[in-house]
Amino acid sequence: MVTGGVQQPSVAARPPAARTYPAGLPGEPRPAGLAGDLHALARAVAVATTEPRWREIVLLRLRPVGQGFAEHVRDTEGPAGLYRELLTHSPRLDHGIRLLTREHAAIVAAILAVQRVAERSEASPDELRRRAGHLLRALARHRRRGANLLWQAYQTDLGGET
Repeated sequence: MVTGGVQQPSVAARPPAARTYPAGLPGEPRPAGLAGDLHALARAVAVATTEPRWREIVLLRLRPVGQGFAEHVRDTEGPAGLYRELLTHSPRLDHGIRLLTREHAAIVAAILAVQRVAERSEASPDELRRRAGHLLRALARHRRRGANLLWQAYQTDLGGET
């Protein structure tokens, strides 16, 4: 049985803002959300040596990743963001929230590093793969930590013995 007042929907429950996506490769479906953008970027990096326009394709796929991550940072760190809401209801999560906030800056730097490599004509596809791999791993780790933090914040004790 649930008791207490009715809560307003949190930032986490809001639908994402509409975004437009670049046309991309022929026959390739448009990605949906940041997760889809990450998959599209990973595919673009994977074909870096076989596609003559690989730099252009990687930059095309990186742009929505940067936009989606900037939106994520606004939704979590903003004045009415998810992290403020979590701290209001669960102050014990302060350390985890500070860790995720620091990761935001590191991920933005990783996005810029991939962009710089893709823009350099003398950069090798191997260097691009290394930088993009670092970015994709950092984003996966960040997503996992964020999900764990939400689980800690909203887990419900249903009673009983364990």
